[in-house]
Amino acid sequence: MTELNKIEYKRFTKSAIALGTPIMLQNLLSNIATLVDTLMVGQLGEASIAAVGVASQVFFLVILFLFGVSSGSAIFIAQYWGSKDKVGIQKVIGLGMSISVLMAFIVAVISTLNPTVLMNLFSTDAKVVQEGNNYLKCVGVSYIFTAISFIWAISFRSTGDAKTPLFISLGTSLLNVIGNYLLIFGIGIFPELGVTGAALSTAISRFVELVCYLIITNTRKNCPLKINFKIAFHFEKEFTKKFFKTCAPVIFNEVFWSLGMVCYKIAYSKIGTNALAAVQVIESINNIFFVVMQGFANATAILIGNKIGEGDEKEARLYSKLSSYLAIIVGVIVGILIAFFSPKFLTLFNLSESVILISIQCMFVIAFLCPIKSFNNNSIVGILRSGGDTKYSMYLEMGSVWLVGVPLAFIGAMYLNLGLPQLYFLVGCEEITKFLFGVHRVKSGKWYNNLTI
Repeated sequence: MTELNKIEYKRFTKSAIALGTPIMLQNLLSNIATLVDTLMVGQLGEASIAAVGVASQVFFLVILFLFGVSSGSAIFIAQYWGSKDKVGIQKVIGLGMSISVLMAFIVAVISTLNPTVLMNLFSTDAKVVQEGNNYLKCVGVSYIFTAISFIWAISFRSTGDAKTPLFISLGTSLLNVIGNYLLIFGIGIFPELGVTGAALSTAISRFVELVCYLIITNTRKNCPLKINFKIAFHFEKEFTKKFFKTCAPVIFNEVFWSLGMVCYKIAYSKIGTNALAAVQVIESINNIFFVVMQGFANATAILIGNKIGEGDEKEARLYSKLSSYLAIIVGVIVGILIAFFSPKFLTLFNLSESVILISIQCMFVIAFLCPIKSFNNNSIVGILRSGGDTKYSMYLEMGSVWLVGVPLAFIGAMYLNLGLPQLYFLVGCEEITKFLFGVHRVKSGKWYNNLTI
């Protein structure tokens, strides 16, 4: 590494930490709230944990769609911010928000009016289905609140302000945890609602989150994210076409990736309700650690996107190389943390010894794959998408999941009769496939596209 590259390495690392830390902390707060939610629901028994885990898959589908829309929007916003084009930012926010709300509304209606259809996709256990129905009926409307908040959060980040979403998340996560405690167990004057209480608390906290974004964007002086309705919701044909050409692959990618994750859950469910309970706990714990990788990838995307918007191609390509090395280091650190701390978290749950044992084994498999997963996350979210190379990232993600991961999951569960830890390891072949093709694409440099021109 030349002396110049060493200077850029330090500069990039410093910027990534400054931008990525608030993003990481925001995601961490959200995941801790989810973990505490799971802990509280866990006191009601394994069937309740499984019910909330299965019902949460519906929100998982929604959030992945929203992530797809917002990630596509962030590509434009980061580049427009680099080129100081505030009108372009308004147009992106308007389009992104409209698409997100439409999707969230459709799922909210189904979740509220006919949740059984969704629950039956994941479980045939009558108690699990009934508990899940109660959860979905109450939480469904919050999907619309989240759709609007999601676009604003990623817009703040893409314009270099990651602290505002962090502070909002801090307040609403705390509200959600307190609400869970009061409404699940019926503390003081509050009714004991069990699983329904968890859903109600979630809905309230998401509504408050939306209100916070509305207040801040409308009261902060010269806020570039304050909605100008004449600009934001005036959909010009050429701009809309350009937006969808770049964003559609990201949306399809996230939707079909999320469907793949749902298929994994269905495959895991073939092992039994204990396996479903274990998966829910595993994901709640590991998501706390994964925020480090997610925060780094998001910071990379913003930094590279800004450089592309500025027209600095040399710097953008250098950042892609530096971030790739750092991503692997981040993955190693996260893997060590998971292996060491995750078993200790399991003691907090009201689980049988058999569920705890298979959960620990699964966590060691996940820890082993972390460096590869971190590189993949950074290459797809941080590099390829920020450069507008959304079609290739879609093919890479969807091909790895649907041609490798999903078939192996069902083969392992239904024909090889593998246990959950062995199945986790087999599904890990998806990440290895993604890594091999991802390295080649990043090195080729074909991902670079300036969308502001």
